Amino acid sequence: MSEVKISAEPRTEFGKGGARRTRRAGLVPAVLYGHGEAPVHIALPAREFAAAIRHGGLNQVFTIDVVGGTGATLALPKAIQRDPIKDTYEHVDLIIVKRGEKVQVDVPVTLVGDAARNTLVVTESNTLAVVAEAMHLPSGFEVSIEGLEAGSQITAGDVTLPKGTELAVDPDFVLAIVSAAQTAEQLEGDTGAGAGEAAETEAAEGTEESAS
Repeated sequence: MSEVKISAEPRTEFGKGGARRTRRAGLVPAVLYGHGEAPVHIALPAREFAAAIRHGGLNQVFTIDVVGGTGATLALPKAIQRDPIKDTYEHVDLIIVKRGEKVQVDVPVTLVGDAARNTLVVTESNTLAVVAEAMHLPSGFEVSIEGLEAGSQITAGDVTLPKGTELAVDPDFVLAIVSAAQTAEQLEGDTGAGAGEAAETEAAEGTEESAS
């Protein structure tokens, strides 16, 4: 994954009021830190940042050039606050990285294919923690569940990793489980049992009321 160049403005207003004014100006409040550097409060162009994340994912590396700064800085989003209703970015924490440096990131995992008939696939985790070189971070992994029978598991060790990428979790870390789906008869049995229990409860309550 190549870095995306983006210009940033120094941010001098803080607090909720300052953040609102920054966002109204079409910018995203952000802070840049790491590698022993003092935190730098900046504002990123909202449209450019959103487009980069949409294209490259949450592990997109940025080359950030702060207006009036001393030069460009490589950085990786560490935490992103997003408004799910407005679908806008509220705040971004960016951590400074260096070329050749290895970093740990959570990479999205997508299950592809269809498990065997009469099964149910339960996702335990939709991301996988890995360690990779900052300039060669994977954007996502795909794992096939095609034809898997009930009782099967997808673990971290089943994921094919690109060269230079290592697991940051145990290979036995479970990503998904394939279980047997309930049959129509089982569902009807559960419903019938529930109805029977409810009827018994009501009958018992009625008896108690009559006795009193």
